[in-house]
Amino acid sequence: MSFFDNLGGMLSKAISSHPGGLSGLMSDAFSQFGGLDGVVAKLNEAGLGSQVNSWLGRGENQPITPEEIRSALSNEYLVSLAQKLGVPTDQVANILAQHLPAAVDQASPDGTIRSS
Repeated sequence: MSFFDNLGGMLSKAISSHPGGLSGLMSDAFSQFGGLDGVVAKLNEAGLGSQVNSWLGRGENQPITPEEIRSALSNEYLVSLAQKLGVPTDQVANILAQHLPAAVDQASPDGTIRSS
């Protein structure tokens, strides 16, 4: 089993064991940063509004890259988030790039992020 299989398994287990699913897990993990709303605001401030708006809207979610995540969020922020999610620090931007669009999409069926 590869490192990424193990990492995916850790994250899948965390998601499936959380009562709020993916969006609930992300909301809890981001709670000290203002929840998903806080992360969305940081991404908007970094010029990533078109991606964020696609996650909030009804159309297809635009991707975000790990590099865009790293440039929008401070290293301290990413280290803390990795600890909350229980994943390796050097992989948190990759995980966010893969799962954040779906988490925001799930948490915003009407275009506004709901509290979990």
